[in-house]
Amino acid sequence: MTNTATHPVAGPAAKVGAMLFLLWSILHIWVGYEGIHQYLSQGTPGLWNMVVGGSRVPHNAFQHTQDAATAYAQGQLLLNFCLDVGGYGVLGLVVAWLIWTQASWLGYFLGVAIIGIADMTFLLAMVTSGVIAFSLESISGPVIWFLAILITPFGLPPFKRR
Repeated sequence: MTNTATHPVAGPAAKVGAMLFLLWSILHIWVGYEGIHQYLSQGTPGLWNMVVGGSRVPHNAFQHTQDAATAYAQGQLLLNFCLDVGGYGVLGLVVAWLIWTQASWLGYFLGVAIIGIADMTFLLAMVTSGVIAFSLESISGPVIWFLAILITPFGLPPFKRR
């Protein structure tokens, strides 16, 4: 389908996929926001408490460093991680917009590849490893991403190689 401006029109499945990418984005932008909040209010311990709690790194077993230089370096790394997650959320907004407004295969492939790298790395390195607790909160992003990449193509125009 195309509209009068010659842009392809996203079908219902692509619009559902775009909404899933939007939801994914909101969750990830929140991580960036919460990282800033923890950094400013609780410092490095607050940031660590955001990312530990899994079966191999339970909160009660995790020992926060008492060394100021180490705590500072850890805090900066964790803040960077949280802001990177928020940045992926902004990318997800672009992906959702491209799919919704342009029925864009480029947007879809950005969502599959770049967001996929971010989410699958998180799932494997943090969740399944036992660093972060396996919970609805920790797996909702990868589940939403998977549903988005599964559903979206059914509402995009036929893929044409140029």
